[in-house]
Amino acid sequence: MSASRYFEDPVADADSKASRLSGPAEPLGPLGARFDRRSPFFVGLSLAAGMAVTAGAVWLLYVTSGTLVLIGVALFLAIGLEPVTGWLAGKRLPRPVAVLVVVLAALAGAAGLLAALVPPLVAQATKFVDKAPQLLGDRGSPLGRLAERFQLQQRAESALHNPELLTGLFGGGKALLGTLTDILVVAVLTIYFLANFPKLRAAAYRFVPHSRRPRAILIGDEILAKVGWYVLGNLAVSLIASVTAFVWLLVFGVPYPVLLALLFGVLDLIPVVGSTVGSAVLALMALTVSVPACLATVGFALVYRFAEDYLLVPKIIGRVVRVPALVTVVAVLLGGVLLGVVGALVAIPLAAAVLLLLREVTFPRLDRA
Repeated sequence: MSASRYFEDPVADADSKASRLSGPAEPLGPLGARFDRRSPFFVGLSLAAGMAVTAGAVWLLYVTSGTLVLIGVALFLAIGLEPVTGWLAGKRLPRPVAVLVVVLAALAGAAGLLAALVPPLVAQATKFVDKAPQLLGDRGSPLGRLAERFQLQQRAESALHNPELLTGLFGGGKALLGTLTDILVVAVLTIYFLANFPKLRAAAYRFVPHSRRPRAILIGDEILAKVGWYVLGNLAVSLIASVTAFVWLLVFGVPYPVLLALLFGVLDLIPVVGSTVGSAVLALMALTVSVPACLATVGFALVYRFAEDYLLVPKIIGRVVRVPALVTVVAVLLGGVLLGVVGALVAIPLAAAVLLLLREVTFPRLDRA
């Protein structure tokens, strides 16, 4: 047999079989028989490929970790906005129109908030910078005596005369530009995720075997609901914290109430740790007024923390998320160590998802084992 016929005859035979396999229902033919997974060649090849894929995946995660965090934040926000978008789509609005309404409402809210807060924020921040040396140098005030004890003014002046300050300012400008770019990327990705959320949901469930898919849909949708309502509820609680702090600061005449109230609300987004840090900042600024004002602000922070933990959060978030206090603290600490502020923000809904999987899947299997 010639070399050409040695290669052509087997292929011609396969061509004729391929034409018989093709049909209207399956144009590309039915699935073939499985490979023999116990053959030495297949086992060796699988082990080598598995190690190579694992090493490549670890390297890829390390290289793209920053980008993956941005994608995760955008997906987290899209899940948070999905309850509102789904509700609008359920009112017979087309999905693109519902997404457009949500995005425009968010942009309008952000623009209105910036228009209301930026002018007083800039004015109060400028005034604070101008009066900071005077506040620290006034030995008659509690804050001045505290600054004198720890030599805060001398350290600030030495830092201003440090030749490395210009390099630090340049690095701070680059960091600010990078932060603004990351915010823009997250905003664009959030819109894309929100617009294609039903397709993403369906694609994710396609990875589950058909026999387990209905159960996976029930559990997965419950997790998505927990994440969505947690995001919306956390934003509502933070808004209440800002308004409450603003009213308190106005009553006691604490300077820079808009700046401090906004900072208090933003820090309140971070579970457990954020409100504690925000309360400390409010108390320090109240110390510039008087010691009684500082003590009263500490009392206000404690009362508000109690009201938030036992009244607001259980009413707004607790009925959906249902994470024990111990699990909350541990999850926030671990999330903060792994991913910083982003990890602390997403720790509680992720903990709720893990608890749901344990309660619905792992524990029943262990009980039947």
